[in-house]
Amino acid sequence: MTSTKSTASSCNSFASVSALAALQTRLGYTFRDENLLKLALTHPSVAHEQGAPVEHNQRLEFLGDAVLQLVLTRELYEKFPAFDEGPLTKARAKLVNRRTLAVHGRALGLGECLILSRGEEFNGGRERPSALADSYEALVGAIFQDGGYNVAREFILREFNDAFSGLDVLPILENPKGELQEFLQARSTEAPQYSVISTHGPDHDRVFECTVHHGGIELARGIGRSKKAAESEAALNALKLLKEE
Repeated sequence: MTSTKSTASSCNSFASVSALAALQTRLGYTFRDENLLKLALTHPSVAHEQGAPVEHNQRLEFLGDAVLQLVLTRELYEKFPAFDEGPLTKARAKLVNRRTLAVHGRALGLGECLILSRGEEFNGGRERPSALADSYEALVGAIFQDGGYNVAREFILREFNDAFSGLDVLPILENPKGELQEFLQARSTEAPQYSVISTHGPDHDRVFECTVHHGGIELARGIGRSKKAAESEAALNALKLLKEE
């Protein structure tokens, strides 16, 4: 088994053909200009260490972030035609947060091939989530530069296929009551009204059932271990029904 150190050495040298070839196999894409791939893997610490102008991956990271945002925004827009900006923005943020991108970078083995300064290497830079997330965005930028938008889009959708499969319903909202009020205010100035219609169970394990009404019409019901939880579920159920309509 090749150690991380030896793999890194092969990636850092000009004789890194086999290591870069293995990475491209994992990517499902072969670069026409392999220098773009090497640049995407070059951590800014290299420039700081050498104290001289050295190209690194921050510009490609900037580009890759924009490409990711565009591809995923379009897919969300088409997948959820009835959803407004708020839920779509939250769903996109969930897909492209730094922790998620670091997971993608780690799964591709980017850490093994990062080109780092000695100090960054010594301090565990290959496993640092920020370095993995940054290199993943840079990689997307490199693929875009090398193969164009359609190639980058295919790569991104392949990478995020499982995540999109899990988004077949309304994205989880942090504040369903607030979202419902915003949705209804587009139609009327009247605020939704919540009512507890039943409680049951012992004091230490109480269950609440709530309704939410608007304009004298019951929109939905919700159940929870607290009044707040029941109201939130009622609001979420109301949003689902209203979006379907």
